[in-house]
Amino acid sequence: MYRPVKSITYSLLSVLVLSPVFMTGTSKRTEPPAEKIVLYIPKDVVRYTANPELMPEEAANVYNSMQLKKLGLTKKAFACAWKGYTSLVEAGRLAKDGILSICDFSQSSRRKRLYVLDINSQKLLVNTYVAHGRKSGGEYAKSFSNSPESHKSSLGFYVTRNTYFGEHGLALKIQGLERGFNDKADARNIVIHGSQYVGKQFISNNKFNGRSFGCPALPAKEASNVIHQIKNGSCLFIYHPTKNYINQSRLLN
Repeated sequence: MYRPVKSITYSLLSVLVLSPVFMTGTSKRTEPPAEKIVLYIPKDVVRYTANPELMPEEAANVYNSMQLKKLGLTKKAFACAWKGYTSLVEAGRLAKDGILSICDFSQSSRRKRLYVLDINSQKLLVNTYVAHGRKSGGEYAKSFSNSPESHKSSLGFYVTRNTYFGEHGLALKIQGLERGFNDKADARNIVIHGSQYVGKQFISNNKFNGRSFGCPALPAKEASNVIHQIKNGSCLFIYHPTKNYINQSRLLN
């Protein structure tokens, strides 16, 4: 069985917004002057152990309890997400550590492959469509990059930051936590935003969902709800069974 433990400490995380102007896929943004955002972990948040011996059993129990297989989330994707997530919780890297979001890019872009999970209550909050980068592939994402101007998605673990309003409306900054895989997300202007080229209506007239410049873009009508649930310090994991990432990620190894 997984073994929840109670958090008895507060963790302080300060985030400094660096760039006054950047792109959200295809659009520029303007925002207020840089400000310091202070985030706190609430008391009595249910956490899970980061014991390597217990982790596989914990992951399997949560995966089965939430019936994530029926929703198409692969067991391997969840196991990887769980391993990194629990490590980040244990290290105090997450201000909102009861929320785990997973983009399963092993699935077709025609599928609802974004999962927002409330780990404390073991409840699915959101299951919706999400775009990958236009140069990562067509219906399926197959190639990934951390390089500027690559127009590809970047794999790995992120922590969500603050919101802003740009050409696509409400958008959310995300900070890549894995050096060499996604740590250039800010420099690449990779953010979460809504778009008309993602969603049920779009794929009803197209072979698969549209693609971004690397941003995990969401259906326009759902973006605001998702962003408000995951903003300010939750874990986001973008998964694909690419051996280079699976074998070299420090959070997975």
